[in-house]
Amino acid sequence: MTGTGPTMSRRTTMTAAAGALFAGAAPQAAAAPHDTATTAPGRGRDALQADVDAVRATGATGVLAEVRTPHGRTTARAGVADLESGRPVPWDAYYRIGSDTKTYTAVVALQLVGEGRLALTDTVERWLPGAIRGNGNDGGRITVANLLRQTSGLNDYVTIAEGEFTPEGYRKGRFRTHTPREQLAAALAKPPQWLPRRDAPAAERRWGYANTNYVVAGLVIEAVTGRPWAQEVHERIIEPLGLRHTLIPGTSPYVPPPTATAYTQFPGSERLTDTTLAAVGGADGALISTTRDHAVFLRALMAGRLLRPAQLAAMRRTVPAEDWIRAKGVRYGLGIAWRPVAGSGSGLWFHGGTHLGVVSESGVTEDGTRAVATATFTLRTDGARQEAQDAATLRLVDNALRAGGAR
Repeated sequence: MTGTGPTMSRRTTMTAAAGALFAGAAPQAAAAPHDTATTAPGRGRDALQADVDAVRATGATGVLAEVRTPHGRTTARAGVADLESGRPVPWDAYYRIGSDTKTYTAVVALQLVGEGRLALTDTVERWLPGAIRGNGNDGGRITVANLLRQTSGLNDYVTIAEGEFTPEGYRKGRFRTHTPREQLAAALAKPPQWLPRRDAPAAERRWGYANTNYVVAGLVIEAVTGRPWAQEVHERIIEPLGLRHTLIPGTSPYVPPPTATAYTQFPGSERLTDTTLAAVGGADGALISTTRDHAVFLRALMAGRLLRPAQLAAMRRTVPAEDWIRAKGVRYGLGIAWRPVAGSGSGLWFHGGTHLGVVSESGVTEDGTRAVATATFTLRTDGARQEAQDAATLRLVDNALRAGGAR
């Protein structure tokens, strides 16, 4: 996870997370109607449907996508809600957005910066005295900027603990929860990958993806405000934007209806296991949302509705994030990432997330005029098939934003 060591992708991080948290051929889904609902021109609808079908063709059980612009919304779906009934994926299905949650957490932290209550150069030690110590870890050398930009050098708590990543292990642990302090303690059990530079820690450019960074960011938010992280996200983002289908489940393992079954293919098995129930996640990955709500959030963020200009500019200051996803030129800012897109002058902004059985992929143009959000209800540990699914989803996002002349 360091500049010299292996970098964890969103997908491999999820596999490690499941292993930490949970101490024959896959059935063929019945064909589902390829319906669309749109207020946009037919050509955009047909193109989106074709790209959704391409993701489905890689073996995903169900796929849902939505593009939002000032002119309306275009949606498309393919596949089934569950392999038993063969019902189509519901429109506006709820799903776990995984690490897309990190962008919401970063927005709250940056709002506090804009209010003068927090500074990006503040150290963790200032707000959480003694929380990061031992085994060479040092909260006095880690700033808020390091947390949000993933340049702290902290270990990812999900890669430290060992667990049983099998269907049986999943079923044993799906109702088990872990507090942020327990997650942080797991990360501190080993020496850090590095310590940010002593002279200017916030300017550190070494990068390594660690969910721990956002666990700590959530604790900092609570220390600054005196209120739970979830309350701040709700009152600062969810409620003002009218995101009526975005929620923070707390310790509940359930996803509300309508939804689709989240299927995981575990190592050593070709079968798909229903992994819809899972009581995991906090400031690093707890949110449940819909493609509609997440696209609305992304447009509002890039259009400047959530952050002041100085904080939005800070969010967009990036460092290289090589090998994080299977795309070239990726750079990571404060809770959001950027990558180039062929035919687009300024690329796109995104994060993405993975939860057991669900992959969330999205993107937004720099000015917020056009956003796309997708949910794919299948996660495989078979590298080749998951890579094909990921590649098809990235093409969908690229095409959806490029179609509108992404700046």
